[in-house]
Amino acid sequence: MTDTRVRLFRVHARRLATSHGHLVSESSFEAAAVVWLEGWPGETGTDTTVSIIVRDLDSGLEHCFGIDLDAGAVAPCD
Repeated sequence: MTDTRVRLFRVHARRLATSHGHLVSESSFEAAAVVWLEGWPGETGTDTTVSIIVRDLDSGLEHCFGIDLDAGAVAPCD
């Protein structure tokens, strides 16, 4: 069974301070990352990868996603 309840997440690029994060209501860490990425201006300079930190505000649990914008690949951060 999949947990589909909506939770509140704070999402930000790893290179930015947490204070630059956005609040996102979604059902999963992955969905929150996608919503944040859809609204992100995409400023990476010459670097085509971005790391996104997603924090569940209720539990405090964090996940980091490394995204290669050229290849469209997603993997956990190092």
